[in-house]
Amino acid sequence: MKLARMLAIAASLFACAALAQTYPTKPVRIVVGFAPGGNLDLTARLFGEAMSKELGQPFVIENRAGAGGAIGQEYVSKAAPDGYTLAIGTTGTTVVSPLLIAGGKPPYELRDFAPIGMLAVAPLVLEVPAASPYKDAASFLAAVRADPGKVSIGHSGNGTTNHIAILLLQDAMKLQFNVVAYKGSGPMLVDLVGGQIDSGLDQTSSSLPQVRAGKLRALAVCTRKRLADLPDVPTLDESGASGYEAVTPSGLFAPAGTPPEIVRALNVAIGHALAQPAIQKRLAELGSEIRPMSPGEFTKFMQDEETRLKALAARGVLKGS
Repeated sequence: MKLARMLAIAASLFACAALAQTYPTKPVRIVVGFAPGGNLDLTARLFGEAMSKELGQPFVIENRAGAGGAIGQEYVSKAAPDGYTLAIGTTGTTVVSPLLIAGGKPPYELRDFAPIGMLAVAPLVLEVPAASPYKDAASFLAAVRADPGKVSIGHSGNGTTNHIAILLLQDAMKLQFNVVAYKGSGPMLVDLVGGQIDSGLDQTSSSLPQVRAGKLRALAVCTRKRLADLPDVPTLDESGASGYEAVTPSGLFAPAGTPPEIVRALNVAIGHALAQPAIQKRLAELGSEIRPMSPGEFTKFMQDEETRLKALAARGVLKGS
């Protein structure tokens, strides 16, 4: 029996190794759970192009927007575990969004995925239209406190890191916004620039171009330290939210059961992309931080985040808008 089991394991490992050597033999899809133009869409397109060159097959971006990224993430969780359907996701889309879907049991969990690797960590920024009467974070937060539920703030979808950051800010400063959910940062930014909403909380990767163009005013960043790209913009910690921090870690996921050799091949391709000066320059322009991780390290990171976020959900901090 032991010999038979050892032979079966050896055969499986040989098959995985052979598969990795030939993978990929056809185009690979990276599913984005949001509309084009947002942080995850921009990040997916940047890495998709680099991984296409590395692995010799097209990496096609497919947008399946809705439910805070849960529609796209659920689709990938149920896809064949062959390495040809991947998801770009965050702690929000992978852990929180399914918890906020009505109807009882979440449609998927972290265990339904094989985490491949971290792509980037994007800071979040609190922003208003250029014509807004709010010139700084102090006056803005004072207005929110003075008239609970009146000042509107947009985010990219229920359960996203943007949404979670707003809920945590409300909890930390005892505020109440009129929270407006969108199907991605792209549609939210269109309404924010147009003045249809009072404020937004979004990744620097998708918002910096609008801030630099003078269409939006950055009031505060959600990082512990000020950003090199926005040196004159204070942190929310400086603005009265003591100890506050919120960022968006984005990573690549395959369906659970994907052969480990394919997961490793994809992780190596991510590592090679992150080592390219052009990729580093583009991520820096988007305000994103590079934080390479092995599949094991990324899995541990996600498991720790799952524990933390489920504890917040149990406290009632995480809820739909």
